[in-house]
Amino acid sequence: EFTEVTLHVGAGTFLPVKVEDVTTHKMHAEWGEVSEKAAAEINATKQAGGRVIPVGTTALRLIESAARAEGGAKGYIVPFRDATDIFIYPGFEFRITDALMTNFHLPKSTLLMLVSALMGQDRIREIYDHAVKTGYRFFSYGDASLLIP
Repeated sequence: EFTEVTLHVGAGTFLPVKVEDVTTHKMHAEWGEVSEKAAAEINATKQAGGRVIPVGTTALRLIESAARAEGGAKGYIVPFRDATDIFIYPGFEFRITDALMTNFHLPKSTLLMLVSALMGQDRIREIYDHAVKTGYRFFSYGDASLLIP
């Protein structure tokens, strides 16, 4: 089953991380919405034992923001209509995401850190080594991957 959420992506998502300590990196805020219908469908999927697999890092960031909004909790999201500046990097605790469909991301990007948080840094290195060796295309119009921790 599918449901739709909306995040208006800004340039900040694609800016490289230029700090040594990633905890000091500041994401630009982006506006998003998880409707009541979408939240109910996502929650029903989780309650039925299904997996929530966002298509794209933007959808993942938005639903993880909704899981952290007032009333959200691990395995449960609430309707959300606000700006988010969530930055996902290794050590992040995913509350709603079970897997991710995304393309291959550039080095030093917040998006590469996000997939490393989901899969683990060693596994992402293996996956990306394979992608480089076999000629996968990177960035927004590149090849896609299904990442299942």
